Formats: sequence, C-alpha cells, structure tokens
Amino acid sequence: MNINATLFGQMIMFAMFTWFCMKFVWPPLVAAMEERKKRIESGLLAAERGLSEHKEAQQKSQEILAASKDQAAEIIANAGRQAATMVEDAKGVAAEQADKIKLNAKAQIEQESKRVKNELKEQVSGLVMQGVSSVLAKEVDARTHQDMLGKLAQTL
Repeated sequence: MNINATLFGQMIMFAMFTWFCMKFVWPPLVAAMEERKKRIESGLLAAERGLSEHKEAQQKSQEILAASKDQAAEIIANAGRQAATMVEDAKGVAAEQADKIKLNAKAQIEQESKRVKNELKEQVSGLVMQGVSSVLAKEVDARTHQDMLGKLAQTL
C-alpha cells in the first residue's frame, strides 16, 4: 500500500472533522435529545395524571349520580306523602261540610215540622170550635172565640 500525503491529509481532516463534530455538533444534538426525553417524560406524567384525574372524575360523577338518584327518590316520597296528606285533608273538609249540611237539613226539618204542627193545631182548634159551636148552637163573640182557641192551642 502506498501511503502518501493525501492519506495523511485525509486522516488529519477526519480528525478535525470529528473534533469539530464533537465540539460543536454533538452537544446540541445531545441537548436536543435530553430535552426531547424530558418532554416525553413530562408528557407521560401528564398522561398518567390525566388518567388518574379521569378516574377521579368518573368516581365523582358516579357519586353525584347516586346522590341525585337518592334525592329524586326522596322528592318522590315527599310528593307521595304530601298527596296523601292533601287527600286526608280533603276528606276531613268534605266530612265537615257533610256534617254542616246535615245540621242545616235537620234544622230545616225541625222548623218545617214546627210549622206543620202549628198549622195542624190551628186547623184542629178550628174544627173543635166548629164542633163546639154546632153543639152549643149559639154564636160566641169573637173575643171569647179567640180566648178559647188560644187555650185550646196551648193544651194541644
């Protein structure tokens, strides 16, 4: 093999090129790779944090859903109790009104029966007076007639 100056020149140039790359090119590449490594690690940590937050959010949503279901069941139960109370109140009011109507009807019946009794007494007393008049065959004056009717009405 023939070693000449070009080979030595190429070796020197290769050494200088290697030194230049190690001094000026390699450090930025290593720094860029380190920065990328850190970004990837932080991205993975963020992804893990996101997953844990997602799980927490799902748990919270399940808890809120369960709480809302319980609250809805409670509202429905309260509505049922209120409806039952309203029905009972309405029954009570209806019973009171029925009692009032019965009392009014009894009072009207009593008044009507008193009126009918009074009319009957007047008619009976008139018939008795006619009977007495015809038996005595004489006419009694009006004042005596009224007195007799009053006494007769009181005895009946």
